[in-house]
Amino acid sequence: MRPIVVRGGGDLATGTIHRLSRSGYPVVILETDRPSAIRRLVAFSQAVYDGETEVEGMVCRRVESAEAALALAAPLAPVLLVDPACSSLDTLRPEVLVDGILAKRNLGTTRDMAELTIALGPGFEAGRDVDYVVETKRGHYLGRILNKGFAIPNTGVPGMIGGCGKERVIHSDRAGVFWAEASIGDWVEAGTPVGYVETSDGQRYPQRTVISGVLRGILPDGYRVTEHFKSADVDPREESGAHCTLISDKARCIAGSVLELVSAFEKGVLK
Repeated sequence: MRPIVVRGGGDLATGTIHRLSRSGYPVVILETDRPSAIRRLVAFSQAVYDGETEVEGMVCRRVESAEAALALAAPLAPVLLVDPACSSLDTLRPEVLVDGILAKRNLGTTRDMAELTIALGPGFEAGRDVDYVVETKRGHYLGRILNKGFAIPNTGVPGMIGGCGKERVIHSDRAGVFWAEASIGDWVEAGTPVGYVETSDGQRYPQRTVISGVLRGILPDGYRVTEHFKSADVDPREESGAHCTLISDKARCIAGSVLELVSAFEKGVLK
């Protein structure tokens, strides 16, 4: 099989990429030149900034061309190419394409991009935009495979963790450049700044957490944000400090559903 193409390398997509790669499939990730994943320690998209990144023992390297991606992608060795417009598909010619951008809307994925197209989460109609949609909302339906219709619509409210939902996520209160004042894995107390936004006039505005917990994710220094941009994530569970470098249960569940579809497709039993 030719390399599987995955659009997006954030933490949920990385769970899928990691599972596919460990299962013997070469994977090419197509990313933007400015990914905004905040769970950067478990996101292959970090290779855009660092050249390579490691998640749970697997190293992903950035390449600069579709030809290099074809040459270097291998099981246990995913590669990343900056190509948000998917202009490399003519060279990559994937049999399988997964949209893992998690933008809550379709940013240009179509069924004719590959023989099997899969999208993660809301914003896609299974059987029309893509062949299959995998449910990403926490709860009983997480990981459910749809061959018709839509995933559960985005509510705008994060799933509950440790009794907290929307309180977990810090959104920038204004536009500017974000600078971190805490690191992933730190324990932060309610009301303390985890970073600040520097506006065009040089003013700095603290971005505070409303709950105490482990800083599970935060934007990289120097990231330009708009107002209400998701900038950090705090997990109230004390034990979650040990989980900051591990793929989440949610990402693993979604990954299992994608692997099921790819395996069935390869064996010719997909319905």
